Amino acid sequence: MRTRIKICGLTRPTDARTATDVGVDALGLVFYRPSHRAVDMGVAAEIAADVPAFTTVVGVFVNGSPQEIEEVLAKVRITCLQFHGDESAEDCEQYGIPYIKTVRMKDGSLPAEVARSHPAARAILLDSYHPQQYGGTGESFSWERARDCSEKPVVLAGGLTAQNVAEAIMLSDAFGVDVSTGVETAPGIKDPRKILDLVAVVRACNHAVTAALSRGTGTP
Repeated sequence: MRTRIKICGLTRPTDARTATDVGVDALGLVFYRPSHRAVDMGVAAEIAADVPAFTTVVGVFVNGSPQEIEEVLAKVRITCLQFHGDESAEDCEQYGIPYIKTVRMKDGSLPAEVARSHPAARAILLDSYHPQQYGGTGESFSWERARDCSEKPVVLAGGLTAQNVAEAIMLSDAFGVDVSTGVETAPGIKDPRKILDLVAVVRACNHAVTAALSRGTGTP
């Protein structure tokens, strides 16, 4: 078992390097202008150009127009798209790039239904719902709900920190975790120690689960 880790809302090359240096799997760059974590296009290009092999650069959009998304793709080396709004499968697939579809987890949200309606999605990302905010709320939801979606790998987001991420992984059995506010000192400004602590906790949790499975107990 290895839980993949994405650090999202990066706005500084130094924070991106910190994340890759400690083995983070994916970097999230937000191209939604109203977000407090929206990244400057030039900075995004600099971050993406410095990413080592085997690290994914995720471009995050919320109901972006094709023109807006194509402009970013022409200037920034994006290797995966994340659609955080109300995009249809057709909207998501037109760029020919692997993508993740987000589900904002309010009452009645059905991740499995979204997974079935987006058959080409590489994963379904579950995030907390906020009526005026897309992501970066710092709020969590019932992590057990991730188990309701077996159609696609599930990435868990929303209020994750080094203090609760192990519990979230155990309750959700998620493929990956996506963290933004939980490793920040201010919106878009990441704390190297918080990133390091989060990665260490995730790896320790994975090690404990693997050890338990090897003993045949199934629990750490």
